[in-house]
Amino acid sequence: MIHLLAANAILTLHLLFICLVMFGAVVALRWPGFAFIHIPAAIWGFLVEAMGWYCPLTEFENALLRMAGEEGYTGGFIEHYLLAIIYPDGLTREIQVAMAVMVLLVNGGLYGWMLARRWRQKRIQSDA
Repeated sequence: MIHLLAANAILTLHLLFICLVMFGAVVALRWPGFAFIHIPAAIWGFLVEAMGWYCPLTEFENALLRMAGEEGYTGGFIEHYLLAIIYPDGLTREIQVAMAVMVLLVNGGLYGWMLARRWRQKRIQSDA
């Protein structure tokens, strides 16, 4: 029972981490210091997808599931939980690369917008 609860906690942590990777730049728009947490997470998320790696949380979750008497699952977290909903045919290398590019574009665009906004504000203050 404890192993199953721990596996579910890791599953929740995994999902929250993916949300952090995808949407952390939105939080950084409001609280710029959050970028120090988000940028390394976004880089890790990008690398995991771009390089086709499995996140260590997946291995940990599967180990806990096996200890709980469950089977665990093959493939990565995204393939097992998220792509089963979004892409029923499963994860392909092309989809992984597209997801990595999406992480890069969304976060790069938001941080670029943030930096441009800050630059404009400094320019306006220096002109005043």
